[in-house]
Amino acid sequence: MEKLRTQQQNKALHLWITQLTRVLNEAGIDLKEVLTPNVRVMPTEKNVKEVLWRPIQEAMFGKRSTTTLSTQDIDKIYDVINRHLADNWLIQAPPWPDKEQQYRQRFDKNLAR
Repeated sequence: MEKLRTQQQNKALHLWITQLTRVLNEAGIDLKEVLTPNVRVMPTEKNVKEVLWRPIQEAMFGKRSTTTLSTQDIDKIYDVINRHLADNWLIQAPPWPDKEQQYRQRFDKNLAR
């Protein structure tokens, strides 16, 4: 097992982030400019939710937590993401899972264990 970062590394990380933030702000650089399109960050379940889903959710409904979304909110956010992907990358988001698909996915995960 790999060792977790040390307390000193954590302090250094936060200091560096503070310093980099200052440099970027002083240069007037928007963070989106830094990331797009020059840096490749492969999608993960966590960053898709935090970088793609949550900002749209907050912009549309002013809600930070997904637990406060209505069923209609979910559908509207899905539609925005799907349209964005289609317009900009010519791909379609997978269809929203129905209860049968969710059950099958849980069943398959249990079988894999």
